[in-house]
Formats: sequence, structure tokens, C-alpha cells
Amino acid sequence: MTARSETIAVARVGRTGSPRNPAELTRTALLTTAFVAILLAFLMPLFYSAITSLKSPTQISQPNSPILPSDPATFTWNGVSYDVYYVPLPDGTTRELALVTPGRKQSEFIDPSNPEQGLISWQGSWRVLDQPWQLAPNWDNYAEVWGLIDFPLLLRNTILLALISTIGTVLSCTLVAYGFARFRFPGRGFLFTLLLATIFLPGAVTLIPTYTIFNKIGWVGTWLPLLVPAFFANAYDVFLLRQYLLTIPRDLDEAAMIDGASSLRILRSVVLPQAWPVIVAVSIFTFVYSWNDYFAPLIYLAGHDDLLPLQVGLARFNGIYYQNPAFIQAGNIMTLVIPVALFVLFQRVFIRGIVISGVEK
Repeated sequence: MTARSETIAVARVGRTGSPRNPAELTRTALLTTAFVAILLAFLMPLFYSAITSLKSPTQISQPNSPILPSDPATFTWNGVSYDVYYVPLPDGTTRELALVTPGRKQSEFIDPSNPEQGLISWQGSWRVLDQPWQLAPNWDNYAEVWGLIDFPLLLRNTILLALISTIGTVLSCTLVAYGFARFRFPGRGFLFTLLLATIFLPGAVTLIPTYTIFNKIGWVGTWLPLLVPAFFANAYDVFLLRQYLLTIPRDLDEAAMIDGASSLRILRSVVLPQAWPVIVAVSIFTFVYSWNDYFAPLIYLAGHDDLLPLQVGLARFNGIYYQNPAFIQAGNIMTLVIPVALFVLFQRVFIRGIVISGVEK
């Protein structure tokens, strides 16, 4: 090999790395296939909901109907709509013919592709024939659910509850996490450990005492039991924020203190601009949790239909229209739109906030 060839080979290896052997390529392909299969398994319920939400009651009642939303094929002749069937003919072929005159032993059909041919007599029971299906998504399901469930009112209540809870959680947890990450005071480690211990406290243990307190002060039947606790921080988000704030160099704080900045000014001007990925992550966590919360609104808002969020309203709707799966799945899809859109828009920032990473000094 000449010097020029060696130089080209080294350059190629430098650009692309060492060549992969067949075993490594096979392992990569198997892992990729496994991960794709797992992803499809997780997404399968969502696909089922989306497809079912567009089906008509006729298709749902048919056991042999296709998976995609479809309607039985029809043919309009002389202003009248006729059902189309697969009809076996004496010559051994099967054609799609429209049933004009049904009979117990003999029926008359017409060929949709050549109606001028006239009626075609067929011996046998038309009830044993299969029908072709044509793709026909029923978008009217969403419009009907929108009105039946009073979706605008439930959506307004849910958005307000989720936004206020998110604001309260981000504000309170940021302040508490900033205190644990930046200030040294007696008992800091013990208090932080005690705070983390509340994560392992089952919600059923505090449910009755909390409800009793809120009931005695007259908050049951209002949004206050759902909103006020958000302004008093929680252990999980405080831990997530604190761990991220610890990665921000203290040199920046000291430089700001030399310039005369107060602790709150340092938090606002130095720390928060660098902590926005974890703040976005906490915001999405809180928003989605509040959006999907069912148990707390069910307990505290019982008997106040004008204050209910989507999850409680949707559960009641499902109980009424349990015989119509298309309506139920349409309501589920409508409820998922905003959280999914929020995650798609901020997924990069969200993942960056979850993966606790520091900044370069």
C-alpha cells in the first residue's frame, strides 16, 4: 500500500470510525427491531382508540367488519340506494352486485358497473352473502360527543385547574429547591430527607384527614382543595429541581453577589435562565398530572357539575353511552389532544430537563 493509500484509509477511518463487523450489525438490527416492537405495543391502544372513534354503529355491530372505519358498500340507481354484495355466479366468478329485490330462495341484483344490462336473477339466500366495505371515517362522532358531553365547559375547567396548579407548583417547588441547593442552615439534610420521605407515604393514608380538614373549613365543593396544595411544593419536583440546580456553578452566584444582587435577584437573573429545561419538565409533569387527575375532583367536587374537569365528566359520559364504543373513544381522543401536543412541542426541552445535566464553566 502506498503512502497516499494509507493516508486515504486513515482519513476514512477518522471520519466514519472503525468498520462494523457482521455480528455488531446483527445485534444493532435486533435491538432496533425489539425497540420498535415495544414502541408499537405501547402505541397500540392509542391506534385502537383513534380507529374505533371513527367507526359507525353499523360497523361496530358487525363481527366481521374490517379494522379501518368503513361502511357497507352501496349503489344508487334511479334515486334509490341498494346494498352491494359479493355474489358467486354459475361461471365460477364472484362479482360485486347491488341487491334490488331480496328473496328467500331467489333474488335480483344489478351490476353497478353496467346497470343498463338489467336485473340479474340469482338462486339462493342473499343473507349468506358477504358485503364489501368502503373506507368511510365517521367524523360526526366527534361533533356529537362535543355537544353531548358539554366539552367546552369541561375543557375550560380542566385548563384552568391545570394551569393554576402548574404555576403554583413551579413557583413553590423552585423556591424550596433553591433554598436546599444554595443555602446552608442547621438541619438542612434532615429536612430534605424528611421531605423525600413523604414520597413513600401512600395517598390513602392522608386522604381522610385531608378531606376532614377541607370539609371543616368549607372548601369542599370548590376548587380550593385542588389548587391551594399546589402552592406548598411537593417532594418529587423539589428533588428534581434541586438536583439540577446543584449542577449550576456557584461561581455565577458569587459574581452576582459581588455586584450587589440579592438572593431573589440571583435566582431570577442567574439561576432560572440556566434551569429552564428542568422547569419545563416540571411544568409538563404537573400539567399532565393535573389534567389526568380523576380521584381528587371526584371527591371534592361531587354534586357540582359546573366545576367538574374532563376526566370526571368523561367517566360519567362513558357510563351513560357504554353501548357506543365509538363515542367513548372519541371522547378519549379529544381529551388526549392537548397533553400530547404539549409534549410534542417541548419534547427536546423535556428530555433535557429529565436527564440532569450541568453547564460548562
